[in-house]
Amino acid sequence: MMTEGLRLMAVGMITVFAFLTLLVGMMKASTVFFETFADRFPEDEPDEPAARRSNRDAEVALAIAIAEAHRRGQRV
Repeated sequence: MMTEGLRLMAVGMITVFAFLTLLVGMMKASTVFFETFADRFPEDEPDEPAARRSNRDAEVALAIAIAEAHRRGQRV
């Protein structure tokens, strides 16, 4: 009974170790792949200029701050 438990523990630990080793190996292989073929995966370019986007972000942040102040019952 004790031997079966030890055998089961050893098989489980070896299985987990093998899976994690395979996972690390696949991650390293994908890193090498994407570094090698990075020129074939172009970066997505934004649809609108950064200046327009940053102005809208500031407006959204202001609207969120006003809404939060209103929710808390504070005067703005």
